[in-house]
Amino acid sequence: MRRGRLLILLALVMLLGLVALFVVYRFLLAKPPEVAQPTQPPPVEILMVSQNITKGTELTSEMLASIPWQISALAPGMYRAGQINEVTGRVIKYDATAGTPLLSSMLLSEGETISQAGSPWALSIPKGMVAVSIPINRLSSVSYAPRPGDHVNVIASLLFVDVDTDLQSILPNQTGTVISAGPPDPVTGTRNPLTVEIAGGVYGRTIIDPVLGQAVFLVPSEPQRPRMVSHMLLQDVVVLNVGDFPLSDAAAAAAAEPTPAPAEGEAPPAPPVPDVITLIVRPQDAVTLNFLLLTQSKSATQLSLVLRGADDSSRENTLPVTLGFLLEQYQIPVPAKLPYSLNPKVDTLTPLPMPVSQPTQ
Repeated sequence: MRRGRLLILLALVMLLGLVALFVVYRFLLAKPPEVAQPTQPPPVEILMVSQNITKGTELTSEMLASIPWQISALAPGMYRAGQINEVTGRVIKYDATAGTPLLSSMLLSEGETISQAGSPWALSIPKGMVAVSIPINRLSSVSYAPRPGDHVNVIASLLFVDVDTDLQSILPNQTGTVISAGPPDPVTGTRNPLTVEIAGGVYGRTIIDPVLGQAVFLVPSEPQRPRMVSHMLLQDVVVLNVGDFPLSDAAAAAAAEPTPAPAEGEAPPAPPVPDVITLIVRPQDAVTLNFLLLTQSKSATQLSLVLRGADDSSRENTLPVTLGFLLEQYQIPVPAKLPYSLNPKVDTLTPLPMPVSQPTQ
């Protein structure tokens, strides 16, 4: 009887050992099954311009070459390498540089002609859009970073003041003295007209002092302070040009030629600092910018640019920034009135002097 129990216990121990070995092998030693990695589709060959071509040129096979291109990055209008016979003999609309992928929008369709009049920059403006120029400086243009083809946002900052609705003059109004006409002239019997003299006073308001219980007349201690607001006016705007356009085709061709290297020991000439940038916008946005440019000449508006990422076409619903928004959004506390202060007193914030620099080539 005792021997049978021992055999049963021995059998249970061996069974538990086999189960433990199976678990160790199955979950710890066995290699996980290999997951098949998704394979990238092979690239396709597309056509590109192999040399610099001017508009109006009839394409030949020597002007084209094929390059590999990922299928996921194919854009509408691209030509495959096997379609070279479809594009040879066709006329190109725009100037194209070597290495530019060939698109159907770059070629004349049947019955279409190239306009020989007008500027070449008009060919870069999409249908339904217009170009407008705005002034820039070092800070408002991201330190002269934008180049033709870049995308930027336009920020507008404005100053607002309260005005008298009828007089359309800035508040507070000034007071004046009206002088009565007096009695009529004893000889002619006519009355002299009323005269008004500006006394130079400022229209204020009356309050009751809570301590003295008496009326106190308050007048402003300074002119009205403007209230500023900044807002993202335009988003994803394309830059057509930075600086002035050449005034002649010869000047444009000279500007397109590479600058010769300076002689040994000579410093390269500094490029001119641009003071204007041309943007491609919708017609309504052009009218808006024109209005702001007229107010900018009176220092009531300031336009600034921010540079966007090369592949970023998103639009964000930004909020206008005022002093109240700044304090609330970023949790900036209003300093408490303390029984001590700095000496000497600080009335204005003076920025550190910025060194004058020229854009590098």
